[in-house]
Amino acid sequence: MPENKKSKRTAKRTDAAKEAPKRTRKTAKAASGTPAETSAGKPAAQAGQRAARRDRAAIRAESRSASNGVRVIPLGGIGEVGKNMTLIEYENDIIIIDCGLGFPEDDMPGIDLVIPDLSYLEANRQKIRAVLLTHGHEDHIGAIPYFLRSFNVPVYGTALTIGIIRNKLREHRLAFIPQLITVHAGDKVKAGVFEAEFIHVNHSIPDSCAICVSTPAGRILHTGDFKLDVSPIEGSMMDLTRFGELGRQGIRLMLCESTNAERHGYTPSERSVGGVLETVFDAHADKRIVVATFSSNVHRVMQIINVSVKRGRKVAITGRSMQAVISAAIELGYMTPPPDTIIDVEDMKRYPPGKLTLITTGSQGEPMSALYRMAFADHSQVTLGPSDVVVLSSSAIPGNEKLIDRIINELTHNGIKVINDSVYSGVHASGHACSEEIKLMIQLCRPSFYMPIHGEYRHLAANRDIAAFTGIDPDRIITADIGTVVELKRGRCAVNGTVPSGRIMIDGLGVGDIGKAVLRDRKHLSEDGIVILFASVDLDARLVLTPPEIISKGFVYLPDAEELINLAKETAADELSRAIESGRRRRQDLETIRERVRRSVIKLLNEKTGRNPIVIPFITDL
Repeated sequence: MPENKKSKRTAKRTDAAKEAPKRTRKTAKAASGTPAETSAGKPAAQAGQRAARRDRAAIRAESRSASNGVRVIPLGGIGEVGKNMTLIEYENDIIIIDCGLGFPEDDMPGIDLVIPDLSYLEANRQKIRAVLLTHGHEDHIGAIPYFLRSFNVPVYGTALTIGIIRNKLREHRLAFIPQLITVHAGDKVKAGVFEAEFIHVNHSIPDSCAICVSTPAGRILHTGDFKLDVSPIEGSMMDLTRFGELGRQGIRLMLCESTNAERHGYTPSERSVGGVLETVFDAHADKRIVVATFSSNVHRVMQIINVSVKRGRKVAITGRSMQAVISAAIELGYMTPPPDTIIDVEDMKRYPPGKLTLITTGSQGEPMSALYRMAFADHSQVTLGPSDVVVLSSSAIPGNEKLIDRIINELTHNGIKVINDSVYSGVHASGHACSEEIKLMIQLCRPSFYMPIHGEYRHLAANRDIAAFTGIDPDRIITADIGTVVELKRGRCAVNGTVPSGRIMIDGLGVGDIGKAVLRDRKHLSEDGIVILFASVDLDARLVLTPPEIISKGFVYLPDAEELINLAKETAADELSRAIESGRRRRQDLETIRERVRRSVIKLLNEKTGRNPIVIPFITDL
């Protein structure tokens, strides 16, 4: 059960709590103690000796309780943006930090969502003790409904995070009542051999936390997503004091987010966006303002509502995920819009454009999102025109740039003004730490070992370089892949094998039933189309009863390709006759006949068009 952070902490420091990082200003071999100047100007050899003594103390403490190593296994969020999931395992206990989803890539036609491969957890289901959630963004909790179909384990998260999950689970029919347990920053959770502490951080959604896990091999800190916001919209600044305390007590391994590691300086405060939004609203006082942002950015949505209220505007909400998150936030008290401010989308026609604000999903250009359908005049309730201004209060998630550009171009082509961060600087503020904030976190926590997470490989590399710049020995910075096993054992941290990993694709109601072969066929269909051939035969009488007929989809337009289609029919008929005749000595297998006809038609079509459509012959024996 959760335990309040104000509970009495042990004053006596154990040997394991004396861990400190081995730090050098310049690269040096970890074991050699090669002289180099540390940040304090003392030889690195002396720093190495001190670190070695601390490591020996940690090893002694470890050896009393740990015969096997503690294993850290990322199943997502490494080399990619999204799908975040990390396991911590020791002997018969596993805890899971985050359980997120990702969005399909260009080579995944028809796929709705992507979640981590859970096969390793399936094989070790009896070890799973809990799922711990850092915050309520989709890339950290979106896979929970699919995970809970197979695993009935406790899920811990802060109030808003659990509230969002409850709303999501209403769309999924589980065979049991899930164990959703609300915690607060400062609470501790016991899960098997592990004890996890939730620590308040700032992010673009309320109730975000880092998680520090006490293990038999020392403390492991998972930062989650964070930023240093000294003037947050609601609540307090992130708990720097607690991070400093943990750093003094000793952090064995720090897993730190990398999303903004390439950006220098500090991330602007969320509060700064409010002033820019006011400027935008005042400059377009006679227009209906449509603002697209992340559905879970509760503070941003609240600022948009506040700016609208000050200017006498009513606010409508569209987009399923936006409505769900706002409903949960209002229910839990994270948003308190004035009465009668939020109206139904259908009621917008009662107000002039200058008295309306529409908050919508689709800031990433997702096909079928509310903004996408508006841009392409396919929304059942909203039609955009010159009396509208569209504000993209968001940044592009890597990989979504083309989708966003497509929406911007379509809106602009239709005479609709589009405002984004490149037009009005400051219309969006990221929720992720830039380089200076990452440096500050490292200096506070002083980990013995460091592992970049949450980002593409270029983000992980930038984070690695930041850690080395702060003085962490490069040999103590772990660069992992999805499925990599990082083992903490006897004062060391190193890669030790892999586990099954990858991605599960969600298509409609199907989970994991789409594999590479299906995707290959879909891609083939999208590129070359399909040709379907029908014929009937009597194999016993060796007769073609119905000559071949052909229909085509996505290959050629039949009225304009009559000559080609007739030639294909003749080719199929000739091959069908030859196949039947060749079976005079034995009854020809129907599947063999179909394959012969298919190959002959493919060869002809390729020779005539240079394309390779999928050819499916339906030949029946009557």
